[in-house]
Amino acid sequence: MTQTEERAAGPRARGGVLSDGVRAIGFELRGYFRVPDTVFFTFLFPIMLLGIFGAAFQSMGEVGQLPDGTGGVSMAAYYLPGLVAAGPLLAGVQNLAIDIARERSDGWLRRLGGTPLSPVSYFIGKIGVTLITSVLQLALLLAFAVMAFGVELPSEPEAWLRLTWLFLLGIATMTLLGVALSALPRSSRSASAVVIPVVLVLQFISGIYLQFTMLPEWLQHVASVFPLKWLAQGMRSVFLPDHLAAAELSGSWEIGTVALVLAGWLIAGLVVSLLTFRWQRRS
Repeated sequence: MTQTEERAAGPRARGGVLSDGVRAIGFELRGYFRVPDTVFFTFLFPIMLLGIFGAAFQSMGEVGQLPDGTGGVSMAAYYLPGLVAAGPLLAGVQNLAIDIARERSDGWLRRLGGTPLSPVSYFIGKIGVTLITSVLQLALLLAFAVMAFGVELPSEPEAWLRLTWLFLLGIATMTLLGVALSALPRSSRSASAVVIPVVLVLQFISGIYLQFTMLPEWLQHVASVFPLKWLAQGMRSVFLPDHLAAAELSGSWEIGTVALVLAGWLIAGLVVSLLTFRWQRRS
């Protein structure tokens, strides 16, 4: 009878973890959209930047024209892939790292650790809100690019398939790196000061705000160590003409390397998260 009860309790326990996780997603979403600065800096920020870059550099003409004058893209279209890649970084690394560090410092995680809530349910909520907000942001960013600047989106199914797996892999990688980075700030007050400079520097050296080819070659090699550069490169392979691959360090999109680097950082983020995550900071 005891074995029967344990077998029956197993599915209920698993179902409780999942149902708690789904409820946690709803809780996290409500909290996310109730904080204006979070919505602005992680949700609307890439859209605002695309508007600024597209309007400010529109007079510079097209980028990447072939000798016969064809094949060029507008500045808005050129910046779009980088800002698509920045979305998971802002939602996963910046938002999660600051959010978890604040919850730990304020004692929220310690109180959760004393409840029946499973850490799995807690992270389902965090991953769910990151995925949902990132997908919504991507849809708004693409719609804004088309309506405001007439950017032509890919027409081949293969490009959309590549966008899908790159985006999902990028979200998974950035989410785990955000969890890992959340262990670094010592308090809720220092969380933004620790995390935001890291995020800003990565964006500047990874071809998000500046054309990657404008950077010194040594800085391009430094950026190649980090996942954002590769995610942005993968996104350029989706949205830009194939001949612009010649501007990359290797002269090609290197999609296989993009996948390997992102997967490597995903594993590293998972390992560090498992080793460092605590409901409360150790003294």
